[in-house]
Amino acid sequence: MSATAGQSKMQKQIRQKETRFSSGFWQLLWMIRGYFSLMGLTIITGVLARGATIAAAALGAYMVGQVATGATAAELRVPVVALALAVILRAAMTWAEMWLAHDLAYRILAELRGHLYSALERLAPGYMIQRRSGDVASTAMADIESLEWFYAHTVGSFIVAVIVPVLAFVTLGFLHWTLPLVLLPFALLVASVPILLRRRAARQGDALRADLGNLNAEVVDGVQGLRELMAFGAQKRFLANLETHSNRLVRSQLVHGMRAGFEQVAVLAFMSGGMLSVISVAAVQVFRGELAPAYYPVAITLAIFVFGPIQATATVAQNLGIVLASADRAFRLLREPTPVTDAPGAKLPDSDVESRVSFTGVTFGYPEGRDLALQDVSFEIEPGETVALVGHSGAGKTTCANLLMRFWDADAGTIAVGGHDVRQMPQRFLREIIAWVPQDIYLFNSSLRENIRMARPEASDEEVENAARAAQAHDFITEMPRGYETAAGERGVQMSGGQRQRIAIARALLKNSPVLVLDEAVSSLDARDEQELNLALTTVRQGRATLVIAHRLSTIRGADRIVVLDGGRVAEQGTHDDLFAHSGVYRSLMAAQTDAARSVYTE
Repeated sequence: MSATAGQSKMQKQIRQKETRFSSGFWQLLWMIRGYFSLMGLTIITGVLARGATIAAAALGAYMVGQVATGATAAELRVPVVALALAVILRAAMTWAEMWLAHDLAYRILAELRGHLYSALERLAPGYMIQRRSGDVASTAMADIESLEWFYAHTVGSFIVAVIVPVLAFVTLGFLHWTLPLVLLPFALLVASVPILLRRRAARQGDALRADLGNLNAEVVDGVQGLRELMAFGAQKRFLANLETHSNRLVRSQLVHGMRAGFEQVAVLAFMSGGMLSVISVAAVQVFRGELAPAYYPVAITLAIFVFGPIQATATVAQNLGIVLASADRAFRLLREPTPVTDAPGAKLPDSDVESRVSFTGVTFGYPEGRDLALQDVSFEIEPGETVALVGHSGAGKTTCANLLMRFWDADAGTIAVGGHDVRQMPQRFLREIIAWVPQDIYLFNSSLRENIRMARPEASDEEVENAARAAQAHDFITEMPRGYETAAGERGVQMSGGQRQRIAIARALLKNSPVLVLDEAVSSLDARDEQELNLALTTVRQGRATLVIAHRLSTIRGADRIVVLDGGRVAEQGTHDDLFAHSGVYRSLMAAQTDAARSVYTE
């Protein structure tokens, strides 16, 4: 099964599960489905660890009672051996339980992180426009990490908290039948506290995780925009805004802490009541001669350990609201419907795809937009032809590139590559036959060689360097102290705008795809570098369908044909000379650009 198919199956299963269980608790339990054996071993070792602990404590109490009633050393020999074995078993099982519980938790968290990134991949870029990157990062890291508490300290402990007290109750019953009856109401009260407060805990957990996500988003904004904040002297305003979000988080944490403290007090009060009841009833039974004095400390010890696992689970449950809120945030992202999916009959073309691109009657509006971004747009790019898309900002130029890449699907009309409707192609294949240089270039914090090689991981060093030469990047790369091994820095901060563009162009050229899309690919280059790069690209474009999105006249004039967009429609198309000869949109655009350049030159 392909990775894409596996991701789609995962999303479908999650959404089916959501129709049955609306709470994050059941969704978290569902994630254990592939780890039943590991979960079973965790529970078994947990029961044995708690059982050995109770046995050791009960044996110790029994020996104290025996000594107090005058037992000899010989009579204590068997209990001493049993106590030693119980201590050894407890140590071994406690270690095993911790190992297995965390192994289970970390395996599930790794699986969840993989599914979460796959979800972001299928949702991008549309989903990322609607969410803040810091909030998404908070979900991907902090929210997922908080689920470790559930898998390592809650699920197994909850089951152990049911089994172990039952065993302790049975043992108490053997000592005297009244003891478990006295203790049972208090045990139920202790267990009911987190259940009665679960809705309030869930609301507080939702608020706390939301406030934390917003604060993380603000911090990421500040880190990424630190240069702008300093340049415009906005540090104090940003810090004031950050303080507002921080105070909101503090208030959520205080409300959550007050409720958790109340839970703790209630649990301790009910436990104390239960202990006092057992101490009193057991003492009466000893005075009546119905309970041997040596078993009196045993009864008290067993009563303590009835509450031990229940209290531990109740303590964990105090933070369950935060955990479930984190789960809801993560699963909500996983359940997001995919904006673009492979058609049921999507298959690879039988032969090589011809480098021909066609838009036919394409209409499209962004989900959150009021107006249509494109209306009845039609144009073609022949093999070996370079077509420039021109128009005012917001005319729909980049939207055409996004639809060609199938980041969104057109509302009407058809986009085809080599005569094949892009909606009938697998997305992975479509993006393999298109090399794209986006307007907003992202370089990863790795070497320049690896940033270029990302387009074709199997490419040799020689192929990487040839692509860099074609993109006019080889010279400035080799002038750096570490050459191609130089780290680009996060988002390419170590590079100038022009250098980033040339690295991105090299990456696209290395891909060697039949369709090339250049979205403002030379906007950061000076006139000489742009001219040299355009000359180099002339050879590269041969045999390819090249779509160029540009504002610069020098770049536009190098195209074989120009398509002018105005208000989301094709206003006119033709060569530069033909369009400039007519008094249309293109001529007014070029005239405005020429006048602006002349004005700057004159000044």
